[in-house]
Amino acid sequence: MLMPSIFGESLIDNFFDGFVSPAKQVVRYNTPTTNVMKTDIKDTEGGYELDIELPGYKKEDVSAELKEGYLTVSASTKSDHDQKDEHGKYIRRERYYGNCSRSFYVGDAITQEDIKARFENGILKLYVPKKEEKPVVENKKFITIEG
Repeated sequence: MLMPSIFGESLIDNFFDGFVSPAKQVVRYNTPTTNVMKTDIKDTEGGYELDIELPGYKKEDVSAELKEGYLTVSASTKSDHDQKDEHGKYIRRERYYGNCSRSFYVGDAITQEDIKARFENGILKLYVPKKEEKPVVENKKFITIEG
């Protein structure tokens, strides 16, 4: 059975995720997670307001880039935990490095100066104004035919 791309492998599994057992979280490697960069997009009269959840990230861990009409938000984190006993031997040593990114098409008419961004309480707030793209006017050049 074909499923829309908004559903994963199974409609039932996705529907009941977090409903039956909210404390149970399955970590799947090599598959995208839905718990990072959850985004709310609000359509306002003058533009779009994006709220991107980045819990645990700091402002300096987050970057936004506008290139060829695409706004790409990236975040990276690094965590090291070392615990040693009194003899200097490791009892526990854990490391975590992670990157995530998300892209949005905002159009070629938007410039970097048009986009406003602020980071507060683990949420990146972006404002992208609405701009109409100017239609490309095709200049036709005709060849004179002599007769």
